[in-house]
Amino acid sequence: MASSALGAILAVLASLIIAANVLVAIALLCLIQKSGSKGLYFVLNLAVADAMVGFTVLGLVMDEFSQPFYPPQIFCVLRMAFVTSSSAASILSLILVACDRHLAIRKPFHYFQLVTGLRVGVRLVGLWLVAAIIGFLPVLTPGFQKISTGKKCSFFGVFHPTYMLTVFCVGFFPALFLFIYLYCDMLKIASVHVQHIREMEHAGLAGDYPPSRTTSDMKAMRTVAVLIGCFTLSWLPFFIASIVQTVCSECFSYKVIENYLWLLGLCNSLLNPLLYSYWQKDMRLQLSQLAAGVKRRVLLHLGNGHRFPGRGTKSLPTVSCLRLQD
Repeated sequence: MASSALGAILAVLASLIIAANVLVAIALLCLIQKSGSKGLYFVLNLAVADAMVGFTVLGLVMDEFSQPFYPPQIFCVLRMAFVTSSSAASILSLILVACDRHLAIRKPFHYFQLVTGLRVGVRLVGLWLVAAIIGFLPVLTPGFQKISTGKKCSFFGVFHPTYMLTVFCVGFFPALFLFIYLYCDMLKIASVHVQHIREMEHAGLAGDYPPSRTTSDMKAMRTVAVLIGCFTLSWLPFFIASIVQTVCSECFSYKVIENYLWLLGLCNSLLNPLLYSYWQKDMRLQLSQLAAGVKRRVLLHLGNGHRFPGRGTKSLPTVSCLRLQD
């Protein structure tokens, strides 16, 4: 009964993750087509990585609904490797998004010269290579695998504690510290800009300073702060509890980690597209335009379907990203 309930929760969560990130990815493709901004590719990559997290979780859903199901060792190792790789790609994508916003604030006049298509492509390829290495390290190194005990596929069932500690201490916590550093540096830069504006206002030259720069900085800081906060709240309990369970197996139940805290971490892949869509005005506008375009098509289709046969009907207009610009 508990296994079926967990499977149902995983199924709903995976479906929401896939749907939300696919919708955001479509909107981002339209924005990239209209604006040509290379930095949006990092956000698009985040949506793709989070969608992959949802797809990998669907495999675990089948395990929960097909109990008792005791697959072979290599099957479990490969399945959990895909889950780990997708989660690592999502976390690394968050880092790239934060670094991109930090660069836009620190060097605004050189941003478009620094963020070129080639450099963006190299970073994205490197990101997926690192994520694959992190996830498939136990496959390449059998010493990081745990001897199968005939249980269902899980992190603690197939991965050796040494691998778990390596991933947590080398992967998660450096990423968290990097997030904190980037945000603090962005806060420092924004405070300098505000102080500069106040000095110019005091000198009576505030009209010569464009306020849009500081507004853009504050929006970027707000977005990064929300992403960092949700990332920390979602994954920190899982990683801390996992480290405690790895060092002292009797101190913390792994079932609590896998059935509850891991679900909290997965929610980060659902929160990322929702938060980015809510905080970014361009994304909200693009999503509303997509929804209006779909509604228009549906109404035209229904209207044409009620016409009498034999009368000529005009072809339906094609709704595309280019048409939605008007």
